[in-house]
Amino acid sequence: MEKRVLVFLAASLLIMTGWSLIVGKFYPKAAIPAAQVIPVKTTSSQPAISLPPPAPASTHPSQEIAIENNQVKLIFDEAEAAIKGAVFKQYQNYAYNTINGLKLGVPILFAKDALTDNKIVFGGKTENLQINKVFTFNDSSYLGRLDIVIKNMSNLKYSQPIELALGTIDFAANQEESRYKDVTVFTPDKIVHANGRKSTSFDKVKFISIRDRYFAAIVEPESGNMKGYIKKIDKNKSEAGVIIDATLEEGQSAQFGFYIYLGPQDLQYINEHNTDWSAIMYHGTFDFISQLLLQLLNFIYKFAHNWGIAIIVLTLIVYIVSFPLSLKQMRSMKEMQHLQPKVEELRKAYKDNPQKFNKEVMELYREHKVNPIGGCLPMILQIPIFFALYQALIRCIALKGASFLWIKDLSKPDSLFTLPVAIPVIGNEINILPILMTAEMFVQQRMTTAATAGGSAEQQKIMMIVFPLMFGFIFYHMPAALVLYWFVNSTLMLIYQLRVSRSK
Repeated sequence: MEKRVLVFLAASLLIMTGWSLIVGKFYPKAAIPAAQVIPVKTTSSQPAISLPPPAPASTHPSQEIAIENNQVKLIFDEAEAAIKGAVFKQYQNYAYNTINGLKLGVPILFAKDALTDNKIVFGGKTENLQINKVFTFNDSSYLGRLDIVIKNMSNLKYSQPIELALGTIDFAANQEESRYKDVTVFTPDKIVHANGRKSTSFDKVKFISIRDRYFAAIVEPESGNMKGYIKKIDKNKSEAGVIIDATLEEGQSAQFGFYIYLGPQDLQYINEHNTDWSAIMYHGTFDFISQLLLQLLNFIYKFAHNWGIAIIVLTLIVYIVSFPLSLKQMRSMKEMQHLQPKVEELRKAYKDNPQKFNKEVMELYREHKVNPIGGCLPMILQIPIFFALYQALIRCIALKGASFLWIKDLSKPDSLFTLPVAIPVIGNEINILPILMTAEMFVQQRMTTAATAGGSAEQQKIMMIVFPLMFGFIFYHMPAALVLYWFVNSTLMLIYQLRVSRSK
């Protein structure tokens, strides 16, 4: 590869890895027709659910209460009647920390009233309100519902908005993973993808979601749109949720129902519950391409039955589709190499006249019908595919825990073994794929280095060492799925480069 192409690739990779940190995720989108859900009738005069009187507020330290089904174990904070976290059994017991999940913004201490296999009831009182929260979960899925019954115990009208926090996003808990955390807000006009670090309010929200790299929490008001909010708590934490408009006359009670989802970012599960919720599966600027590549990857997996093989086949398909561009790029690079000796002669002849040198070089290119940027344009056109595939693979939950050859988990670096002591820069894990990729790039550099003399030759010798090492460093701690794609793609390019270099 020529220097400018490698520089372009390196810059693209660096930009790509920091993409989520520097680009705001606001992406208007046409609303999707709502999926059919079974309505539950509510009333503002009497609760639709028969509840026992709330237990006296506990004065002892808060206790954890857990309920679970075949898919997930949910951990509740009793005093707050909120979900502290979830453990997903089908995904290596991944612990998802919701932090104040579905907590009410009311100063009240709850206590457990009832507990069954799939239902838990909390009750509590303030000076003016009696509140019951009923969590009900499906026996074999990630879907549930929350019913909140609020009763005005005072002799005055109660009219206050009450925040229902979906959860708190802690951006400092894991710096490496924080760039994957964001908020999705589905309004009647558009879909907003926000990074969650700024306070924002919404007049009408159909549902709101928070997510990390692989899992998501969603809450949707059963009765229709409610106000929504994103609230910055401090430098590293934000809260997102909806606002209940609680207006109650003396002695009046009201019930508010919510559909909730706490599970993986997997369209198979999400679309089973509500097709609108698929909007949370957002991959940035090139989301449309990412979605196509993910669907293709899932389709290939149905036949391959191994995610590593599926990635290799996907790489082959992408390579074939983009082959005309790659071919044009390689031919342009080869033509530039053939002219390099003449360029060096011109450089020596006009070393004291840069303007004349540039003019003569352009005339040389024109005479031989060579486009000096022909090697870069095909690469620029492939950048959307490259970015989209990166975003698709980095968030693909199916790759979590998926093995291939010596790789134990395609969502992590392909650590073959661990050293007893850490090596500067690379750490104590020996990752084979990035090392193989670096060695392959040395071969590619050696093949494409023009036989020149002088300062240009010295520069190319330096590039032949520096660029493979730089790429190896960039990829060394990336998930094995991404490195596998790049390695296979580079291998295919190397094979064809051998053929092109041998042709006249």
